[in-house]
Amino acid sequence: MSPDEENPERDEPPQQGAPQTPPPQENEPLYDPVEATSEPPPPPPPSSPRYEPPPSEEPLFGEADIPLPQREPRRSDRQRARDTRTNLDLDLNRIKRTKRFGLINTFLAVIFIAFVLIPVTWAGAYLFFDPPATILMMQRAAEGQTIRHYPVPLERISPHVVRAVIAAEDGNFCTHDGFDVEAIQRALEANQRGRGPIRGGSTVSQQTAKNLFLWPERSWVRKGFETYFTALIEFMWPKERIMEAYLNAAEWGDGNFGIEAAARARFGVSADELTPLQAARLAAVLPNPNRWRADQPGPYVRSRSAMLVGRARVVRNEGLAGCVLESDVRN
Repeated sequence: MSPDEENPERDEPPQQGAPQTPPPQENEPLYDPVEATSEPPPPPPPSSPRYEPPPSEEPLFGEADIPLPQREPRRSDRQRARDTRTNLDLDLNRIKRTKRFGLINTFLAVIFIAFVLIPVTWAGAYLFFDPPATILMMQRAAEGQTIRHYPVPLERISPHVVRAVIAAEDGNFCTHDGFDVEAIQRALEANQRGRGPIRGGSTVSQQTAKNLFLWPERSWVRKGFETYFTALIEFMWPKERIMEAYLNAAEWGDGNFGIEAAARARFGVSADELTPLQAARLAAVLPNPNRWRADQPGPYVRSRSAMLVGRARVVRNEGLAGCVLESDVRN
């Protein structure tokens, strides 16, 4: 059998009107209708590095800077800008005033605390009890002296001491308000003449303020504070308390502070047992207690003590100590 006979369909001619399909060529894939209707597979990823456009190409998202449309500012915008600047200036001025007032208030608060609150509290506390020590006591202790200080109430102090101190230091103690203007003028005139030692016109109230609250140095600053504290205790304290505080804080030499310590050291008695002459001698050495002695008086202390004994009688008879001693109040 010939090859033509084995495959007769090959030699059959195509029928009339039938579409002619070209014969598949060698190594050509067969046509699959399912695959023809599906989407083509995505291309394989490039094996080369990421593509970057050259600098000459335009950016993908348009121009980098897009100019905004310009328009003329409206009147309302200008007014709004002026109002904003005005409000800002007002706020800045308000902040400056607040800071300025804050500094002023702080300064006034410090002044009030330093010159009103602390002194008033200090003086109010000493109205009821005696200070345990004074600046002069601490100064004497630093110099090596042994300090003896025994505060006692006014009832345990001899009235002769009160009369002798008023006669020696402040004859107008019961009548002035802390300052004896006439005594100050006499002291200034005597010091201007330059004869004898410098005299002081300080009252018992001024010396009490100095002994209890201040330092012993002579200066205008201390004198100013002394004036302030003198007015303060004269306003807050009765005369009895001023005299009592003075007698318990005064220096009588050799580390003895207060009338009780002086009476024990100089005469071996208590303050309520002092005689008129002993009281006069203690009052006579008050201007310079570290130089003069009441128990071993020199000519000056003797003569001054005799004079003070006579003045003390005048003080009693005229009631010049009536603000302190009830027994001396004149009817």
